[in-house]
Amino acid sequence: MARQSHEPDVQDIPGRRSCVRTDSEFAFELRVCQWAEREWSPAREDSVVLVARQLGTKYRRWDTLVLECDPDGLARRGAFGLDAFDSDALHVLRHAPAEWTFYRDALPDPDYPWRYVRESIHELADRDAVETRKRGRRIELRRRRPYPDWCRRLVAIENKPDLTASAARDLAGQLERDVALGLADEVWVATEATGERVEPILLADFPPEAGVLTLDTTGDAEPVWEPRSLAADAPGTRILERPDDDSSAARFDYADPAWKAEKRRAIAERAYERGWRSYADTMRPDCRHFELRGDETGVSPYCAAKGYIPTQSECRGGCDSFAPEPPAWRTKGWPIEGGPGAAIKRLLARRRRERRPGSE
Repeated sequence: MARQSHEPDVQDIPGRRSCVRTDSEFAFELRVCQWAEREWSPAREDSVVLVARQLGTKYRRWDTLVLECDPDGLARRGAFGLDAFDSDALHVLRHAPAEWTFYRDALPDPDYPWRYVRESIHELADRDAVETRKRGRRIELRRRRPYPDWCRRLVAIENKPDLTASAARDLAGQLERDVALGLADEVWVATEATGERVEPILLADFPPEAGVLTLDTTGDAEPVWEPRSLAADAPGTRILERPDDDSSAARFDYADPAWKAEKRRAIAERAYERGWRSYADTMRPDCRHFELRGDETGVSPYCAAKGYIPTQSECRGGCDSFAPEPPAWRTKGWPIEGGPGAAIKRLLARRRRERRPGSE
């Protein structure tokens, strides 16, 4: 989107002007997110879809996450604000009583020291998520509102636009781990469509439980292999190490359903906060060359100096083409309040909020 003399909006974005750089995995990832937000069909027709990117656990990081949400639960989640709750905070929120109760009587025993629980209680009170009071030296709490069970299903997508033989081998091992753990309800691979009669990705040695999706340059996608639903509420197997040869045994341990449920809730919270438009937080929209441009795939960041979608590692202060906005652009409300870069951030933040009903 070219810089203009008013705050940008969707109607300001010119259409059908391609800015996709096919060799950029970041650009492809944005296309996948845009397609999923626009076209994803949830397992239940009454579910609503949230899309996020670059999230996971310390064992695994997924490129794209699709959350299928209960619409009423999602609206009630919005009343808690846009910021995510971590696992410790969720432990308190989910068990906070309706009436004043000593916190150790109200909450199940954690598997970590109680002092961390007290810290979470005070942080939640600062966010108006719970109420606290002191009775002598005892901290009592009660909930302001019940924390809803708002995320129904979690779908993980790995994005590989250029699926070479070595990339396919590496990805196969990752997918086997995803399937064995069963933290997500479905696992997919998305790649660039080649137009061949048989897409090369179908010849890759992926586990049959993983789905396969091909995207073309116009943003249209075709599922060429349907995934199997994984048992997210059952015990999973965490593969820790798999030797390259068959002479040594693999190392693994088991993940119980309670651990998986806790991780799923924490991942859903982070996805709720971040979404997929948060790329502006790690790029430099305050550069005079940074724009948002629209084409048939959607709206993407664009570098006017380079002539393509820059990656997040490229779009930084150390870039040779980086040119800060003149101070006059950011002061006195001219030509855009705070400058064009600030307006771009407001636009993306507004689009993110619109996907989260009930949030202020």
